[in-house]
Amino acid sequence: MKPQIRITVLAAALALAGVAHAQEVLKIGFSGPLSGGAALYGKNVLSGMQMAAAEINAKPLEIGGKRYKLEIVALDDKYNPSETGINVQRLVQQHKTAAVLVPHSGGIFAVQAFNEKSKVLLLAYTSLPQATERGNTLTVRIPPDFTGYIAPFTKAMMTLHGKNVALAAADHDYAKAWAAAFKPAWEAAGGKVVAENPMSYNKATDFYSGVSRVLQSKPDVLFIGGASEPTALVAKQARELGFKGGFIIIDQAKIDEMAKVVGGLGALEGSVGVMPVTGDDRPEPAAFTARYRKLNPGKDPSSEISLNYSAVHATVAAMKLAGTVTDAVAIRAKMDQAFRTLPPALNPNDIEGLDSKGGTVANTIIGVVEKGKIKGQFLRALNAGK
Repeated sequence: MKPQIRITVLAAALALAGVAHAQEVLKIGFSGPLSGGAALYGKNVLSGMQMAAAEINAKPLEIGGKRYKLEIVALDDKYNPSETGINVQRLVQQHKTAAVLVPHSGGIFAVQAFNEKSKVLLLAYTSLPQATERGNTLTVRIPPDFTGYIAPFTKAMMTLHGKNVALAAADHDYAKAWAAAFKPAWEAAGGKVVAENPMSYNKATDFYSGVSRVLQSKPDVLFIGGASEPTALVAKQARELGFKGGFIIIDQAKIDEMAKVVGGLGALEGSVGVMPVTGDDRPEPAAFTARYRKLNPGKDPSSEISLNYSAVHATVAAMKLAGTVTDAVAIRAKMDQAFRTLPPALNPNDIEGLDSKGGTVANTIIGVVEKGKIKGQFLRALNAGK
């Protein structure tokens, strides 16, 4: 064989070898608020997803005999469900995503109108039980059902403050669903709803008039919640208007993030909400917090960060188990096993798997602000004694 022919054959062989080992791009989509009043919330969700992607890409990723690099494709929907639907269709058609994560109930319901037909797995970051109760076969609900919080929240606030509550949460679909479930439970426990005034948390920063209106009913407790920053402003303005009672904080808002806005936990004394990841001293949450802080100096991980971090790891694990990155039905079928077999380091919230409808199951911790500190209590134990 002539030298130049030998060189050509060798080059061709090397090129074929390169093709055999070339990485393909695996895309998971995201549509959530990256601007507007809920931007911090959306960016937290995305931060957890990106942290998981970086860890996954740090090692060889092989699925179905092919090598992949994971990419998170993020689009801003400004918390607008109609924008979510457009974004997800774009993610499916243009980016060929087999899985898309949406972190708000309005957007989730918009996507559920077409995701089964489009064969895309919907990773639903909402604790709203309706997300999986509708029977959508290609939906996985990432946080546990929020209704488990209601009895412990009610008991804590009635014990600490009294039985008169005013509802002043946000006016989006998720907050409305929380209020609709909370109100009859509060009344069944012997309480009274003395005022109701949902507010547009994502469109305003001045809540004085709305808060003043509900405070005229002299409540012992304020039921508040939406994204963390506006929720904190509602609490801050309530204190400035003389409110001395406690806050029931729905799980979308985070006590530690609120404390940064209101100048510390003092303004939130006697409140109840979801336990911050940074306050959970179990080994895996503590280790996760340390890793996140190392990667993001000066920032703390929220539950949106930790739960969606695990959701991405579980989705990729399900793809490995299914042997496909494109068949959403096969991937969905492996999601329960994927969550159950996640290494503890990748599962700081201790998700135990999925229930029969596709919602995660976990022994969540709630937090009560007492004497300037957040004290944690396991939800399962509290509900067992209700």
